[in-house]
Amino acid sequence: MRGPAAPRAVPKVGFVSLGCPKALVDSERILTQLRAEGYATAKDYGGADLVIVNTCGFIDAAVEESLEAIGEALSENGKVIVTGCLGAKDGVVQKAHPSVLAITGPHDTEGVMRAVHAHLPKPHDPYTDLVPAQGVKLTPRHYAYLKISEGCNHRCSFCIIPSMRGDLVSRPIGEVMQEAENLVKAGVRELLVISQDTSAYGVDVKYRTGFWQGRPVKTKMNELCRTLGELGVWVRLHYVYPYPHVDEVIPLMAQGKILPYLDVPFQHASPRILKLMKRPASAEKVLERLAAWRAVCPEITVRSTFIAGFPGETEAEFEQMLEFLEAAQLDRVGCFAYSPVEGAAANALPGPVSEEVKERRRARFMQAQEKISARKLKAKVGRTLQVLVDAPGEGRSSADAPGIDGTVRFRGGKAGEFRHIIIERAGAHDLHGRLA
Repeated sequence: MRGPAAPRAVPKVGFVSLGCPKALVDSERILTQLRAEGYATAKDYGGADLVIVNTCGFIDAAVEESLEAIGEALSENGKVIVTGCLGAKDGVVQKAHPSVLAITGPHDTEGVMRAVHAHLPKPHDPYTDLVPAQGVKLTPRHYAYLKISEGCNHRCSFCIIPSMRGDLVSRPIGEVMQEAENLVKAGVRELLVISQDTSAYGVDVKYRTGFWQGRPVKTKMNELCRTLGELGVWVRLHYVYPYPHVDEVIPLMAQGKILPYLDVPFQHASPRILKLMKRPASAEKVLERLAAWRAVCPEITVRSTFIAGFPGETEAEFEQMLEFLEAAQLDRVGCFAYSPVEGAAANALPGPVSEEVKERRRARFMQAQEKISARKLKAKVGRTLQVLVDAPGEGRSSADAPGIDGTVRFRGGKAGEFRHIIIERAGAHDLHGRLA
């Protein structure tokens, strides 16, 4: 008579997640589905039965990083499934790494799972299919990204995201709010709202009315913000285009319902360059809107990104961008030297700027912004700020998004708690203080 069968080994999947927060959310969804079906995650290549690499394909440097990561996973493990934005670029992955098991595009959990099932059959044990309501997260326990839509309706000439992720598709507001509620119940203290165009939320469904906790809520950015503001946690807005209706959320910031923080990618200030970029704003209107926002909510922090050395950009047009920077007095700014992306319409524009000039302009721009930042942070010395602690001795104020802005440094504190910090010293990007 046979003895009891040996317990079946739990299949393990390795995971590499590259790219932006939107890709990170895709990774979390895949990991959540893997966990729901009983797969375990491996901490290294050697302990994995196969590896999933979620790629980025936005700029050339990201493509190279993604291809290197795929190559490393193939070398160390041999069985690799590729997903993400690079997978949407026809033939790129196949040409560099023909031995990968499967390739899917971005936000395709179903496609990834089909590939996993084909090469690593899922375990059949309904008693172990236990997944927390908030899903599997790659961020620390106290903050999480909340993706409200996929795709984008803009056709910026330097960007290929619509060709990879498609047009705008807004998630049902009831689904978004349920996810947010689950996250908060699991201990999340800060929700970072992300998409390709947060201010366009609901446009594709004509602001359809949904339901949360039995009451109607429109699929619209300002109603989403108002409802998220009821959860009692920090709510931070990213990737916001400066449309007129964005003005409606500024009073919510002044009232403390959501964080007084807007991430608005202005990209340039020259009317001609903005037109070549196919961007929907002008520098004059932006300055007027900034003044109006600050009049309603003086504490508002505005972060933005710019591109230096766009094809055809003259020295005078770059100077316009510097003049705008001085006039706008933005709190947090990033600047990138223009990088041609395969498939972007901007590649065909005349007058490419040399790499040397692009980099010199980017450096000049960031030097100018550093002075503005240092001046603004110095004004906070002596104040007491509420800080969300990320790790002992380090946290963030309402003006700081994780990974892209500055930090507040002090002695003590425990990750995930709010503390009040008396600011004693300021640098160009970070603040230093002590527990109040």
